[in-house]
Amino acid sequence: MSYARLVRPAIDRVYVGARWAARARMEAFYAERGCTLGAENSFFSGVLARPMPAEALADGLIYTSGSMDEELAQGVVVRDAEGAWHLTELGRELTLFAQRATGEAAEELWAMLPGVLPGLGIVPRLADLVGRVLAHAQATGGPVFRAMSPPYEPEGASPALLLVTRLGSLRHHRADAHRAAWRAAGLTADEIRALPDGPERAAIEADTDRRDEPAYAALTKAERWELLAGLAALPN
Repeated sequence: MSYARLVRPAIDRVYVGARWAARARMEAFYAERGCTLGAENSFFSGVLARPMPAEALADGLIYTSGSMDEELAQGVVVRDAEGAWHLTELGRELTLFAQRATGEAAEELWAMLPGVLPGLGIVPRLADLVGRVLAHAQATGGPVFRAMSPPYEPEGASPALLLVTRLGSLRHHRADAHRAAWRAAGLTADEIRALPDGPERAAIEADTDRRDEPAYAALTKAERWELLAGLAALPN
């Protein structure tokens, strides 16, 4: 099995766990400003750094309706003449809070482990390893990954915030690889979602691995196992 496929569940578990832990506080903050969580919340690691090109957003939302009507109506984003999406002042306030809340929730989760088990102590090292993967992956990432990386990292950010932010960007390297794989097989988004397990699905997943694997060439074999073990050890 490819390393890219092996490490992905650990990446998703840690990132999604932090996001869910932060959800209630994000919803409360948004509600105070008359807003609901939208695309800016999901793509915080990229949209805080740069406008999101139309192609990247369309790919990032391809498994959904793709509508940005609610975000526009709430005044969270605006679209320029070239079709790129920009945060408004309100949108930036919301998105900065989403990033901060996710980092704080992650730190709270990871501090819960007994002292004899790895927890916050390994987070700086994991953040460093993921940062190296992100930098190396600039040469192979697709449109959404390029919009999401390098991620926005505020001055003085905690290791926990850095790790979840970098994982948020890294997840899009494989997502881009998967879209490229099923498109190369002649499928649509609806078709790949409905495709059952079998030889065709296996071939697409193998192609996804092939396209995603180069990101991890930045790490030695020992560092790859260190990253996988460290992510797997963090609670969520």
